[in-house]
Amino acid sequence: METKTENADLDGAEFINTNLHGAQFRNVNLAEARFADVNLSGARFEDMALTGAVFHEVNCSDVLIADGRYDGMRIDGILVTELLRVYRAKNP
Repeated sequence: METKTENADLDGAEFINTNLHGAQFRNVNLAEARFADVNLSGARFEDMALTGAVFHEVNCSDVLIADGRYDGMRIDGILVTELLRVYRAKNP
């Protein structure tokens, strides 16, 4: 079953026990959205703004981040830019 929602205002909507497998989101505002107990295995994120986002208790196994900006980004309290600087200094 294919469902298409276009130009809709779902502000404050809740999706509980909902299957969105294969769903596509284009030009969607998810600012301040909350996700809990969500399976994003195999999901692809492109041209994303994650400024101020918080990820807690996240399994990042086999995650690839490429061509990103990491200013102020921290992993377990450590600046990613510092981690990358040290790594690149040791692995020219």
